[in-house]
Amino acid sequence: MNVSGVLLAMQGAVSQGVLWGIMVLGVYITYKILDIADLTVDGSFALGGCVCAVFVVEKGMNPLLALVIATIAGMLAGAVTGILHTLFDIPAILAGILTQIGLWSINLRIMGKSNVPLLKVDTIFSRIVDLFAGLSESTGAQWLGFRQTSVSLVIGILIAVLVIVFLYWLFGTEIGCALRATGNNEDMIRALGVNTKITKLLALTISNGLVGLSGALVCQSQKYADIGMGTGAIVIGLAAIVIGDVLMGRLKSFGSKLTSAVVGSVVYFLIRAVVLQLGMDANDMKLLSAVIVALALCIPVAVGKWRIWKSYSEEGPTC
Repeated sequence: MNVSGVLLAMQGAVSQGVLWGIMVLGVYITYKILDIADLTVDGSFALGGCVCAVFVVEKGMNPLLALVIATIAGMLAGAVTGILHTLFDIPAILAGILTQIGLWSINLRIMGKSNVPLLKVDTIFSRIVDLFAGLSESTGAQWLGFRQTSVSLVIGILIAVLVIVFLYWLFGTEIGCALRATGNNEDMIRALGVNTKITKLLALTISNGLVGLSGALVCQSQKYADIGMGTGAIVIGLAAIVIGDVLMGRLKSFGSKLTSAVVGSVVYFLIRAVVLQLGMDANDMKLLSAVIVALALCIPVAVGKWRIWKSYSEEGPTC
C-alpha cells in the first residue's frame, strides 16, 4: 500500500469532513435542539451546490458572493418546510419530505442538466492556491506552495469556527434560549408566552441556511455540482452527531457540543476513507453509513437496558 497515497487520502477526508461538518451543525440544530429529523437537508444541500455552481459558472459571479446566495437559498428551503409545518400543521418529517422532493425538480431547473463542472472557473479555494503560488514565486519561499486540499482544510476550519462562534452567541441570546426551550419543553415555553411556531420556523431556516452553505463549499471544493450530491446527507449528519457524542459526550458545555458535531463529521469521513483504502466497494458506502448510525443509536440503549437489568438481583434492586 502506498503510504503517501494513504496520507493524501486521509488529508482529503479530513478537509471534506470539515466542510460537511458545517452541514452537520445545521442538522444539529433541528435534531438535537428541536428534536426533529429534518429531511429537507438532502434537498437543501444540493440546492446550495447547484445555486453556487450556476452563479459562478454561468453568471461569472465572485465565488465568495455565490456562497452567500447559496446560504440564502438554503434558508428559503428551510422556511418552506417551516411554513408547511407551523402554518399548515403538517408533521415535520412529512413537511421535510415534501420540500426535499420539490427541490429535486427545482435543482434540475436551476442547473438545466444533472451536473455542472467548475473546472474552468475560479473558486475561493483555487484563488487562494493561486495567491500563495504567486507569493511563492516572488519570494522564493517554497513553503507557500499549498495544495488545494490543504487550502480546503484551512478555509473549512476557519468557516466552521466562525459558524460555531455565531451559533454559540445566537443560542445565548433571548431568542436563542427560546429556541432551545422549544425543543426541551414546548408546552412550557408556550405557556410563558413564546410563539413556538416562530421559533421552529427560525430554527429550520437557520439550519438549512448552514446546509446550503456547506453544499456550496463542497461544490467549490470538488469542482462540480451534481443533482444527487445531497442524497443521504441527513444520514451523514446523524452519523456525525452520534459519533461526536460518543467521542466528546463527557463535555457538557454548549460550545463543546457544537464542536463535537464537526469532530464527528471528520471522524466519519476518516472511517469512510479507511474503509475505501481497505478495498470496500464505493457502492456499499450508503449501507456502511446506515450501519454506523444504527449501531451508534442502538448500542447506548442496549447498554442502558443491560445496566438496569444487572442492577437487579433475586433479592431486588441493589441501589
